[in-house]
Amino acid sequence: MLTMGLNTSGASTDVAIVRDGEILAQTQLGQSRGQDARLPGLVRSVCAAAGTSLSDIQRIGVVTGPGSFTGVRIGVAFARGLSLALEIPSLGISSLEAALPAGQQGSAIVIFPAQKRAPDITFWMQRFRTGMATTPPEEIRLEKIEALLEKHPHIVFGEAGALTQTCPGLEVHASMASAARAAELAASYSPEDHPPKPIYVRPPDALLPGGQPAP
Repeated sequence: MLTMGLNTSGASTDVAIVRDGEILAQTQLGQSRGQDARLPGLVRSVCAAAGTSLSDIQRIGVVTGPGSFTGVRIGVAFARGLSLALEIPSLGISSLEAALPAGQQGSAIVIFPAQKRAPDITFWMQRFRTGMATTPPEEIRLEKIEALLEKHPHIVFGEAGALTQTCPGLEVHASMASAARAAELAASYSPEDHPPKPIYVRPPDALLPGGQPAP
């Protein structure tokens, strides 16, 4: 299956084309500003690099957060529009799942810093067993992660942030969400079970009248 992955949930934008687990092409733009304007060009360039066209794509996997509110909305809207135009399924993959390496065995958690300023330091977290999610993404306070890891050791992936000071012996395997991983997962998942819907584990910091997230 030929699958496209899109990731606009973080500080960069990346697009990948994957066929049956093999990455044919991927490209990344190292800035988050102007994602909506740059994304179509990135898609065209990665298709050209893969030697394929949009009409060949069979599925789209988009990273749905948690992450940048604006970035997630841009990526999801683009994926939905493209899937309608191409008449193919688009699937949503959490940013935490898209950061878990393929083939991971045993119990693992993926964490990313959410709020970085003391005293309200929090992390986005999701638990996995043998590569499958066992909990939805959640936002958890620093001290609760410390207690969790002390009571139930896990293999930890992602970004440690403030945990490096409070848990000096903790080994965190650095990883980040990727469009290629989103594409791989989308190829194996059911579209009905993974709709392309933004994952907001907490309200946005700024709201427009009517309760909508501000750009």
